[in-house]
Amino acid sequence: MGSWELSGETAGWLGALWGKSAGKAGGTANLLISHMLDTAAVAEVMWDEYLPPVTRRRLDAVAGGRGRGRLLFVWLCGVHDLGKATPAFQRMDATGAAAVRAVGLRWNEYALAGGKKWRHDRAGGRLLRKLLAEAGWTEKQTAWVWPLVAGHHGTFPTAGDLAPPKKNEEFQGRGDAWQRAQAVLLEVFSREVGFGGECPLAEVQPCEVPPRVVQLQLAGFVVMADWIASNERHFHGIADLAQVSLEGARKRAKAAWSALELRGGWGQLDLSGPELFQDRFGDGPRQSQQMVLDAVHRMGGPGLVVIEAPMGEGKTKAALAAAEVLAARSGADGVFLGMPTQATADPMFTQVRSWLGEIDERLADQVALLHGKRIFNKEWRALLDGADGIDSFSADDCYGSVGEDEYGMTWSFGEEEPEPQRRGPSEWFLGRRRGLLSPFAVGTVDQLLQAATRTKHVMLRMAGLVGKVVILDEVHAADVYMSQFLLEGLRWLGQAGVPVLLLSATLPPEQRRDLVAAYLAGAQCVETLPEVEFPQPKGYPNVTAAWVGEDGPHLLVDSTETWREEDLKVKVHVLDEPVADPKDEDPSGPAAEAVAEYLRDQLADGGCALVIRNTVDRAQRTFEAVRAKFGDQEVHLLHGRLHAGHRADRTTAVLQALGRRDDGRPRPQRMVVVATQLAEQSFDVDADLLVTDLAPIDLLLQRIGRLHRHDGNPRPSRLEHPTVAVTGLRQAGGGVPWLLRASEGIYGRYLLLRTAAEVIKADGGEWSIPGQVPELVARVYGTDRIVPPEWAEGETAARKTWDENRRARRESAAQYLLARAGEHGQPTLEGLHYGGRGVLRDGQMEALVRDGDPSVEVLLVRRTDGGYRAMTGRALGPNGETAAELLDDVLTGTVRLPTALTAAVEQHALGPLPGWRDHPWLRYGKALELDEQDEARLGGCKIRYDDRLGLVVTGRP
Repeated sequence: MGSWELSGETAGWLGALWGKSAGKAGGTANLLISHMLDTAAVAEVMWDEYLPPVTRRRLDAVAGGRGRGRLLFVWLCGVHDLGKATPAFQRMDATGAAAVRAVGLRWNEYALAGGKKWRHDRAGGRLLRKLLAEAGWTEKQTAWVWPLVAGHHGTFPTAGDLAPPKKNEEFQGRGDAWQRAQAVLLEVFSREVGFGGECPLAEVQPCEVPPRVVQLQLAGFVVMADWIASNERHFHGIADLAQVSLEGARKRAKAAWSALELRGGWGQLDLSGPELFQDRFGDGPRQSQQMVLDAVHRMGGPGLVVIEAPMGEGKTKAALAAAEVLAARSGADGVFLGMPTQATADPMFTQVRSWLGEIDERLADQVALLHGKRIFNKEWRALLDGADGIDSFSADDCYGSVGEDEYGMTWSFGEEEPEPQRRGPSEWFLGRRRGLLSPFAVGTVDQLLQAATRTKHVMLRMAGLVGKVVILDEVHAADVYMSQFLLEGLRWLGQAGVPVLLLSATLPPEQRRDLVAAYLAGAQCVETLPEVEFPQPKGYPNVTAAWVGEDGPHLLVDSTETWREEDLKVKVHVLDEPVADPKDEDPSGPAAEAVAEYLRDQLADGGCALVIRNTVDRAQRTFEAVRAKFGDQEVHLLHGRLHAGHRADRTTAVLQALGRRDDGRPRPQRMVVVATQLAEQSFDVDADLLVTDLAPIDLLLQRIGRLHRHDGNPRPSRLEHPTVAVTGLRQAGGGVPWLLRASEGIYGRYLLLRTAAEVIKADGGEWSIPGQVPELVARVYGTDRIVPPEWAEGETAARKTWDENRRARRESAAQYLLARAGEHGQPTLEGLHYGGRGVLRDGQMEALVRDGDPSVEVLLVRRTDGGYRAMTGRALGPNGETAAELLDDVLTGTVRLPTALTAAVEQHALGPLPGWRDHPWLRYGKALELDEQDEARLGGCKIRYDDRLGLVVTGRP
């Protein structure tokens, strides 16, 4: 240890206090000082190889000058387990406890054996507060540092939580020997990592208090360093103090970093010139794309950029190019791109990999795909070839609770085996809660929303976002509940100065204003943004850029022309629902037949039509009616109750038939695609005709974006002009129209009524798309009376219900937000988790940020007299045993049940087949066994899987 002499007593203490027992450190106990130095050494490698340039610059400023940030960061990470130098922890292992007692560090075992426990993270926070104060630290510097130690197992306590059980100091260490041993441990550690002087602990004191979000980022890095240094494969225990040194820890840390294949992002990007767009995408920018690039170049600092442009305009390419500019200017070291759904994340994964490959071919393989169904993505699977069982890797698998350290982490892999060469991001990044720590990531927007929740280990998620450029697509899709988490996330990202790009076809003015205000409030560390004038865009496409300069908030708004030479003139037609009795719940039979007749007339000369229904049941009935008119070959069905294999195959087939065609293949002479809202977002198909159920105006316009989407496609003469036929309503001779109850249940009556007013007004006329899009959205989401006078009373009642519902959903979300109302200006992390949700089971985190009744995915399997079979027909073992070559066949049967059956799944205790219980990917699966007719009963419902229709549910639970 070091170059100075340790007294016999001091050496005895440091040589006895243990951090990992022999059973958890590869067979030999690891001394506490050894583990602290291991963690510090890992932190050194993280600083050199991983931390974003912007983070290093920030920490230099906090620590008092260039080069000092690294030393402070290393100390903060290494000191995390200081609280293990207490009787409450040292008594947990009998062998270790005997050694500690032997050097004069004693405790009253009777006083500690009453079942009460004292967490070492809390003990460390308490101990650090005392020792820092004794070293002369100011109160404000101590106040932000101790929560990093007290919260390193996932939650930040209040100062009041730092008292041991019944205020019994026996847990903490009573007497002079314990207090001197604890102080010596901290002093020796501080000297070892590089602090000197008469009082090295005084030298550690920072000069500035970092913003609260940077403290949260640091807390995440402390956890990251601790978890890496707890890997017993690379950090075997050292029980001899003479063998402990920082140099030895550095060798171990570098070897571990290399073996785990950990790496940072692109480093400090150079600011690219005007050729950037051409170099990345092969073509020069369109007017709207150049507008975005000009805007980010004009910004006075990192900030928020809102890009609104019609479908097919190239928003994503504009955002990726802008991300490079913002990263170069801010020092961001990677990108997270969040999409509204898993299905939309997959094609974006491909696009982001292609873009990164143009920057540096080595980066393309470092993109993590973050969503629950990534195992079905063939590109992802191919990227990870050679990593056996990689997607089963879980933080819970490797860091479970252990007897000696109830709140600690362990890692046990068994015998070492040579690891196969592979591409892809480090396996370490793919564990639970750690995906965002990968420098480049594409996933669902849930990843960001979860970073805005008051849940355990949220610091890991925030550490993965701060230091990146964040891009969120289709932000208009967030409902009022999800929007609370989005706004909360923007507050924290704004405080961190994270460049954020938000993409949307169009946004209601109020939603745009709320998004900008949240970011600016965070950037100014205030609860509510002072009165700021929000200029509205004058054209479309448009861009809104917002940032905070030395003189306060700045906003830049610009607009330009779309790349199309002229707007599409979309004919609007109301196809009234054939409803005789307005009280009918869902007249899908007659409605489906009416749509089929309409399509037979419109497609008499051929053409391609897209039909979008608001419910699966309506889509299934419509498909059957249309198929009866056109036959099996010309009609396709897409919805969320197809099993994964059918859904993937059909989506591919539809995209090949109606997507972009650069190879000269002809379009089908006639084709009908019946779908649900799956076809609403990021579904790049070109339809000649659209039939759609009524939806709020922004979503309706999204659906219309599938009409005549690609230039140059031949179209039948009667479909040369794009046409949308709107269903799901029936006009009432000037009175309030009848609306489909199922649609009201999804979207609410108020917005549907106002949208219906615009649709009925346009019936027989046309909308100019995209030019008229902002006007239509602003009218429906505004407060002006746009409905006929006869509807006024109905609209008022609907508005009242809508307002009450929104208020309730906002209040429901508020209890889970990362910061409670009124606390966004707090200076430290103390008590951040007060009243939080703690540990959530699989699936609960996703449900937390998405409103509505939870749904459950099951794995369909057929049970026959001969045993089990996958939905592909391939036989499994007698108890469902699944060999590696059969895994895809089993996973193909994944399907999501209707929410009404969630309780039935719990009641029937659906779980894995007996043969899956030890399978890394299937052991948590819920098997739904179908008989030889592909039927089952669940919760009073009859369930049938039909190869054409998908999952058909009859009856009520």
